[in-house]
Amino acid sequence: MPTTSTAQNWAALFDMDGVLVDNTDFHVNAWLQFAQQHDRPLTKDQYVENINGRVSADAMGYLFQRPITPGELIVLTEEKEAIYRELYRPHLQPAPGLLDFLNALKAQSVKLAVGTSAPESNVLFTLDGLPLRPYFDAVVDASMIHRGKPDPEIYLTAAERVGIEPARCVVFEDAFAGIEAGLRAGMKVVALATTHTPDELAETGASLIVADFTKLTPEAVRALIQPA
Repeated sequence: MPTTSTAQNWAALFDMDGVLVDNTDFHVNAWLQFAQQHDRPLTKDQYVENINGRVSADAMGYLFQRPITPGELIVLTEEKEAIYRELYRPHLQPAPGLLDFLNALKAQSVKLAVGTSAPESNVLFTLDGLPLRPYFDAVVDASMIHRGKPDPEIYLTAAERVGIEPARCVVFEDAFAGIEAGLRAGMKVVALATTHTPDELAETGASLIVADFTKLTPEAVRALIQPA
């Protein structure tokens, strides 16, 4: 059950791709390469609008313009993600300012969770490759939910797993679908301008827009959920 709200009792819920790591361009290039190999037309704008932030079943359904069977989904997803990991592996690193920010949050006993549309293979690649996993009290990936972003299920699940009520959670997102998911979950959202411009993000309803984590403090984020 969620614990009682206090000024110290809150949670920070992080998307992974485009947030914990600034890897959007590598995912774009992987999707474009994957689409070309399958003779499917795909532009960067189409990726941003229809694929970024969404679970693989929705993304593959969009690319192939038909329902994807569970067996196909496993094969196609790993094919695409293998391309991505090959492209990004030499560049794998935390987003600017992330480690200092996570350490500051942990020092104040803030609950931390990841809510990502990525498959488990990419979660292992990123969270264990850096490594970031020890910072987080819970990790929710695409295999653990039934409905992908922009449905709020992934962030509601993450909040439940860290025992914090949704109104005391702040979501860190870069994608439109993820921002919508956080807002629909009844949470405040900090938007990172890694995929979209600040002007584009200004229309999303996010409470705060930042370039990265370098100037963020736990106090500034906690203020978003303080009572008026």
